[in-house]
Amino acid sequence: MVALDGTIVAIANPVIQQDLGASLADVQWITNGYMLALAVSLIAAGKLGDRFGHRQTFLLGVVGFAASSAAIGFSGSVSLVIGFRILQGLCGALLMPAALGLLRVAFPAEKLNMAIGIWSMVIGASTAGGPILGGVLVEHVSWQSVFFINVPVGVIALVLGFVVLRDHRADNAPRSFDIGGIVLLSGAMFCLIWPLIKGSEWGWGDPATLAFLGASLVLFAAFGFAQNKVREPLVPLAMFRSVQLSAGVVLMVLMAFAFLGGLFFVTFYLQNVHGLSPIDSGLHLLPLTGILIVASPLAGAAITRFGPRLPLVGGMVAVAVAMFGMSQLTVGTGTLTMSLWFALLGIGLAPVMVGATEVIVGNAPMELSGVAGGLQQAAMQVGGSLGTAVLGAVMASRVDATLGDNWKAADLPPVAAGQLDQASDAVKVGMPPVAPGTPPEIAARIADVAHDTFVSGMSAAFMVGGIVAVVAALVATLTKRGANAEAGVGAGHI
Repeated sequence: MVALDGTIVAIANPVIQQDLGASLADVQWITNGYMLALAVSLIAAGKLGDRFGHRQTFLLGVVGFAASSAAIGFSGSVSLVIGFRILQGLCGALLMPAALGLLRVAFPAEKLNMAIGIWSMVIGASTAGGPILGGVLVEHVSWQSVFFINVPVGVIALVLGFVVLRDHRADNAPRSFDIGGIVLLSGAMFCLIWPLIKGSEWGWGDPATLAFLGASLVLFAAFGFAQNKVREPLVPLAMFRSVQLSAGVVLMVLMAFAFLGGLFFVTFYLQNVHGLSPIDSGLHLLPLTGILIVASPLAGAAITRFGPRLPLVGGMVAVAVAMFGMSQLTVGTGTLTMSLWFALLGIGLAPVMVGATEVIVGNAPMELSGVAGGLQQAAMQVGGSLGTAVLGAVMASRVDATLGDNWKAADLPPVAAGQLDQASDAVKVGMPPVAPGTPPEIAARIADVAHDTFVSGMSAAFMVGGIVAVVAALVATLTKRGANAEAGVGAGHI
């Protein structure tokens, strides 16, 4: 439910905008409010699980997520939709770390990688399947059905959760709650994620962007200082003395940077350059999602046998090769070539998602498994936001630098600087800036220029993503099997 709702709503947003008379800013908040609430709350939610039990936290999250989903479907105004989306994100934050905490205590060390592999398979399939399912529901039912679908899923999860989930708490589980740490960390995460979301709109040198990023650094520093002063800190900094755990967190950030940042452009490439519908573009990504579904459990088995280092290094090398390959895509690239690169990306991502998760969770003490799960998810959220922001800036810079020259080279009618800036905004998402009434011949040349310029910017972004993936492969050499994965914990009753 949580992964699906991260992507499925993108398809429903245009219909919600029309039905509720929402502005563009309102629609952006429908997505950004969910993402912010999720990212800011993950580590604190993981601590809740460590303190009160992952089973209780998980079941509370299920009820809250399903109820807030139903409330969104019944909402008659965009302000209510945004408010309940924020609540939905908070409840989603309860679910994700608790799920990893439950896996950690339910499976012995020799089976943990396979369990995480299956979990990663479901998360990957749900994330990528969101646009396909969303397109079907919006087209054939209603935008409300995108949210109502969570209600029966939530009921089933709640019933099964009561029946099969075990409540296990470490003997030395935390007994207090670091409220000050939660406030500081939540503020720091908000001040980091928010300017990454809004940076392309505000401008990366804008005082507001710099102020938020500066405030984030100050709050993170204050959080680190405060954590050394409390008896039971929210995130014991001693966790990061483990080189393996720290490497796993960095690796998750870099992987999400390259993957989610690059995937952002692929959807525009498929829909606006190749002219595919949202459903068809989702189907074109099946080589990626299909490989991810099949390869994740296999990656878990390989990591169990050989340890995480070799699969992680090999996976990031495959991601790097796929990124460099996708940097060579053109306006006329066929489905087969695209599918090969998407499939290679899926082959590389599977061991990284499984292995980095096991390295983080497995190297954390049992009583901090929820915090470790929150770290894993927060690292992915930060990496994805950072990748979208940085690669978006690379794309924007390339388009701004080349659009004017490409426009002149195509012998198109000259435009004023302000008009060229407006045209550039459209080209950055692959849309030809064709004014109504433009003669067909001129419109076709504008479309060619727009698509060629967009693909040039996308290629530059993928090149940067490939370089980041190479750095991630080097970081992966520092990983090893979880030192604290205890073989004595009961076998899988989940």
